[in-house]
Amino acid sequence: MPVTELNHYFVRCNDLERSKNWYCKALGFEEMPRPPFPFKGYWLGVNGKIQIHMGQHGIDHSELYYIGTPKDAATSNSGVVDHIAFLADKPDEFRRRFESMKIEYRSRLLKDFDLYQMFFKDPDGLTIELNFFGLKNQGDWGGEEYSAMPKAS
Repeated sequence: MPVTELNHYFVRCNDLERSKNWYCKALGFEEMPRPPFPFKGYWLGVNGKIQIHMGQHGIDHSELYYIGTPKDAATSNSGVVDHIAFLADKPDEFRRRFESMKIEYRSRLLKDFDLYQMFFKDPDGLTIELNFFGLKNQGDWGGEEYSAMPKAS
């Protein structure tokens, strides 16, 4: 029996409300119904599917609720996860939104796959990647081209 899809990832937030608002504004997520867990948090998603579960860092009994990270994970970055990636469309809209929100991002291109990527950080320093597939004849967005990067040995 194979895994069928990613359900969500969990983020321990230094400021839960700030992070929720950022994800909703920057990525267009909406609040989803969430069970009455014994700690405050949010489920955020799109099209009726949960993408992110978030909870407040530094709460009492966190070792009972957050079983995947140490107590200092939200302040010292655990280094286990490099980035989280989402599929997206309308990269021009994201570029304008990020510029208006002053979100710094790096662009990358993989022309052989008609793939454009944007990498940026959430309020707690987690790297987020957006993948835009099927882009042909897009303008010069100034992204790094993977084919020009040195090859790992």
